[in-house]
Amino acid sequence: QVRLVESGGGLVQAGGSLRLSCAASGRTFGSFAMAWFRQIPEKEREFVAAVSWDGGSAYYADYVKGRFTISRDNANDTVLLQMNNLKPEDTAIYYCAAGRVPGRDFRYYDYWGQGTQVTVSS
Repeated sequence: QVRLVESGGGLVQAGGSLRLSCAASGRTFGSFAMAWFRQIPEKEREFVAAVSWDGGSAYYADYVKGRFTISRDNANDTVLLQMNNLKPEDTAIYYCAAGRVPGRDFRYYDYWGQGTQVTVSS
């Protein structure tokens, strides 16, 4: 079992930056692939970024590539999402997820956090 708690969301102007953090508790965090997804009302949850269990491979959605960076610290059971040059269309609830492989489909992930709101004003 893995419990995930996100933090770091908030309100920022377009062009600004935020860093999201996901703290994990439970056993074997280092064996899980980790990912960030986001969701806005009445839309399906969409993939943002994922990182392999050892941090050696990272994957990004095209709409965040070059602006967002995912990283993990297995010593502290934490995964981060650095978001730069934010746009109003990045406004969403951001969720941290843990799964067996760093896939782009939410069905690869077994554990989810409660989410943190990110709002980007124009």
